[in-house]
Amino acid sequence: MPRDLSEWIAALFVVVIAAALLVQGIRALIGLIFGHWYIAAALGSGLTIAIAAALWWQVAAVRRRTARLRHLRLTLHDLDAMSPQAFEFAVRDLMLRDGMNARHVGRRGDKAADVIALDERGHRIVVQCKHTTTGGKVRVDVIYQVNGTAGPAHGADVAVVVTNGSFTRGARESAAEFRIHLIGRQDLARWAADGESLQRLLRLTTPLRRRRRLRHTAAMRHRSPSPLEADPQEAMSRTSPGATRT
Repeated sequence: MPRDLSEWIAALFVVVIAAALLVQGIRALIGLIFGHWYIAAALGSGLTIAIAAALWWQVAAVRRRTARLRHLRLTLHDLDAMSPQAFEFAVRDLMLRDGMNARHVGRRGDKAADVIALDERGHRIVVQCKHTTTGGKVRVDVIYQVNGTAGPAHGADVAVVVTNGSFTRGARESAAEFRIHLIGRQDLARWAADGESLQRLLRLTTPLRRRRRLRHTAAMRHRSPSPLEADPQEAMSRTSPGATRT
């Protein structure tokens, strides 16, 4: 760093000279390109080829991952033994297996999304994963969190909550109202262990039927109830040994 006024003036002088040389260089390069059409054509062709190659590489990478995971099967015992984060990555891998372009986004402050994917029909699917201990139930407050962020924060067409446990009655009722898809223990077995695709499990179609699409405005018309208001099971699940861990 300059230490006195003279050093600051010298530094400013160097910056001005460098900027002037940079401008002259850019002007010369532009003149060279537009003065010789074949240079511009070659640069344009190279850029087009580079973009096409990047897109091809991305598509090929998804296909390679899908082929590698095509025979992926996970039992409920496998899933129960996982950590919460490993469960999130397992859900991502299952979506990749089903041909979706899925990525793991779960972290602190993830706004109730652990995996986000695009399927081959262009549906944006946002998934919240809830790994539970034995007998754990996902409560209604999770559904309200997903409803409040899946559309506004993540642009979801379809919102899904996946758990290796089950859901309280209040959670099921709110999910049905908001059109949030729930995958509990039985459906998880069909998806992970039996190999049924998520698209078939959720009955996603083209175009996406209205009753399958997330109700984006529902959160604006409802407040999140207390556990006792929503369902007596909610209060019991908070103190039961099988509570959710994520």
